[in-house]
Amino acid sequence: MRHLLDILDLTVEEIEELIATANDIIESPEKYRDACRYKKLATLFFEPSTRTRLSFEAAMMELGGNVLGFSEASSSSASKGESVADTAAIVAGYADIIAMRHPKEGAPLIATTTSSVPIINAGDGGHHHPTQTLTDLLTIKREKGKLEGLTVGLCGDLKFGRTVHSLIAALSRYTGVSFVLISPDELRVPSYVKFPYIIDKGITYREATSLDDVIAELDVLYMTRIQRERFLLEDEYLRLKDSYILTPEKMEMAKKDLIVMHPLPRVNEISTAVDADPRAAYFRQAKYGKYIRMALILKLLAEADGEVYRFRDSITAKTIEHTCTNPRCITSTEQDIKHLFRLTDKENNIYRCVYCDTRADIK
Repeated sequence: MRHLLDILDLTVEEIEELIATANDIIESPEKYRDACRYKKLATLFFEPSTRTRLSFEAAMMELGGNVLGFSEASSSSASKGESVADTAAIVAGYADIIAMRHPKEGAPLIATTTSSVPIINAGDGGHHHPTQTLTDLLTIKREKGKLEGLTVGLCGDLKFGRTVHSLIAALSRYTGVSFVLISPDELRVPSYVKFPYIIDKGITYREATSLDDVIAELDVLYMTRIQRERFLLEDEYLRLKDSYILTPEKMEMAKKDLIVMHPLPRVNEISTAVDADPRAAYFRQAKYGKYIRMALILKLLAEADGEVYRFRDSITAKTIEHTCTNPRCITSTEQDIKHLFRLTDKENNIYRCVYCDTRADIK
């Protein structure tokens, strides 16, 4: 069974295919109105969401299918202690495809071990959010006409921002892309993202703490909110939450063809006065998300009897048993899960958790 947990589970060619399908849906929606007739999507959202959940539901409905599921953990059997693995096994008997959001990193991977239908990762903690990345790629392609040769600024929470991590990984496969990473020192891009997708590939990048200093260089500005739910300490969140606020005054320093993106929801990191600027693409971006998810649902359902999902290679590769120290990892709550770490850097003997990519302190 093929699933989608990480944007890199899709080849560049498959991403281009999905973008082409999404564009065709935009141009000729009537062709797709019965494409998923009699099919059911289950939305298993263990943490709150508006855009992603409604986008998935709207996508399935516009394909002629039906939707079932829940919008928060308290309204599911998780509140009674049911495991993610058991939930996935049960719901797979009621639906043809599952979209799952969970606050614990690696939860959708656990779901794939028991599900008999495709699992789509709709966000797992601060780890991955591949359908948001597909949305971002479609937005850039439609707004800029290309995905190559762009200077992309990523601003805000780059440490816990799963949308940032996935977008960096995706764009690193396109030629001529460079990154400007704008964040407080405490919220820099983590090494497990920076090294394989930027440094090891020789991609041009710079890190900055001031948006004003770099905004004039950018073709794309990807704003993110400082996420209260990812902080273990409230005081740390309060200290950093207003680090960056995009205003019309800052936009005056930017290129005339800049596009401003945001995965939403915003708090105050983009002034509402920017909304009227034609370069503000974030509401168009949210709408594009419905179309790319329609394309993805069609693809995964068509491949439901296809090849085994490639991410499983990371489990069958050389692994060792150790204890994951990341409190956000699914291994911190799920019982009977082996804490597996895969070797990611043979030269330096570095192992990372299979589920959340946290580095193991192994001598």
